[in-house]
Amino acid sequence: MPSLLILIPLFGVIILNLFFAASPRAKKYAFWAAFCLFILQMLVAIFHHPAFWNNSLDRVDAFFNASFLIDHLSFVMFLCIGMVSIASLFVARYTMSDDTGMFKFINLLIIASLGMTGIVMVKDVFSLYVFMEITAVASFLLIAFPRTLDSLEGSFKYLMLSAVATVLMLTSIGILLIVSGSTSFSAIANGIAESRNSSLITFAIGLFMCGLFIKGGLMPFHGWLPDAYSAAPAPVSVLLAGVVTKAAGIYTMIRIVTSLFPFDTAINGVLMLIGTISIFAGALTAIAQNNFKRMLAYSSISQVGYIILGLGAGTGLGIAGAVFHLFNHSVFKSLLFVNSSAVEKETGTCDMDKMGGLAQKMPVTGATSVIAMLSACGVPPLAGFWSKIMIVIALWQASHHGYAVAAVLASIITLAYFLSLQRRVFFGKLRAGFEGLKEANKTVVTVSIALAVITIGAGVFFPIIFYALILPVKEILLR
Repeated sequence: MPSLLILIPLFGVIILNLFFAASPRAKKYAFWAAFCLFILQMLVAIFHHPAFWNNSLDRVDAFFNASFLIDHLSFVMFLCIGMVSIASLFVARYTMSDDTGMFKFINLLIIASLGMTGIVMVKDVFSLYVFMEITAVASFLLIAFPRTLDSLEGSFKYLMLSAVATVLMLTSIGILLIVSGSTSFSAIANGIAESRNSSLITFAIGLFMCGLFIKGGLMPFHGWLPDAYSAAPAPVSVLLAGVVTKAAGIYTMIRIVTSLFPFDTAINGVLMLIGTISIFAGALTAIAQNNFKRMLAYSSISQVGYIILGLGAGTGLGIAGAVFHLFNHSVFKSLLFVNSSAVEKETGTCDMDKMGGLAQKMPVTGATSVIAMLSACGVPPLAGFWSKIMIVIALWQASHHGYAVAAVLASIITLAYFLSLQRRVFFGKLRAGFEGLKEANKTVVTVSIALAVITIGAGVFFPIIFYALILPVKEILLR
């Protein structure tokens, strides 16, 4: 019954707009409907009971000609989508006062979540492309939601570069269809295996990978990401940084690489090079930023580089480390963006030069930001330490010693810019004018504490997480 994960949100949006849009309580109905949907998605991912995943809705699946690929990688992604969507939903409740705007936002949030869920479930490149476009269109609208000059510019840049990615990927899909006769992962993998030395195949793979690099915001394909993250309203920044770029770009790259060319040394070499460039360039650029959200945006580019570096190691441990870092990054980066929304809401600015000493007035926001920062820097025993050490060990075991050393050294730069952020925003003498500042409301504080607890828990209970959730991911290489 996996198709229910797409059908329920789809009909949920239709029902909300047909029967509840005119109600004075539309915002409340939409909020709780979305919350229940995301909780349901998390529960089926956590418990992944065979009765749900192994049974199909025959008539519905036959009507849509749908078939799905569900494995442990899918479960990790379902968990990320549900968790980050809930965080975004609660931040919206905290920052949006307009009931009509909130109702529209929730509709777009459900559609974006539906698109990401489809990306995670399908097993052919054309369906994958369709759900990526659904996610992208919802994201364009969400970024432009405030209709300010900055948000429209950020949305426009995302639209333009996504259009380039679309052209590249559609061209690649066309070539792969000609070569293999089908768009399914298995048929394309067979087509590639039979024509491995074909320059046309190499050209098609290159186009598809460039499209995914753009979607994932990797350097030097990142042009849209800093403006989109910083100009988007607070709940949209949480959603984009927490899961959208990961589902549309990074997850897709992991799925494509492991399904179509799992042991290709040339592809792995390109991934490690792009990953390392992103790690260092993102981190060094983050140091120079004065805007809170913009620094977090460049930090995301750097951290995503670690995921791609682990994937490029080409081993089971490297892929498991990459997927675990994807999960960890979803948690600690969502937490940092939730806290940045609290700071922006209470101070009215994201300019770090105008802040200082905020932890005195916002102790929970300050403390949870430190936890997220330490996890991002790879400080034990937090979750980020374990995923980074898995990636470094995988690189070392695969004899990529230079990349392993680079991954360790880059953590020092990560520590440098995050210490700068903490000092300028939360520590030191309280900036004049903030004497009457208050902590964020209970809604956002609860979300921050929950994400911090997940970050600590995933690190302290790493052996349980590793064997139950992460290690089985490497089975995708054996398929």
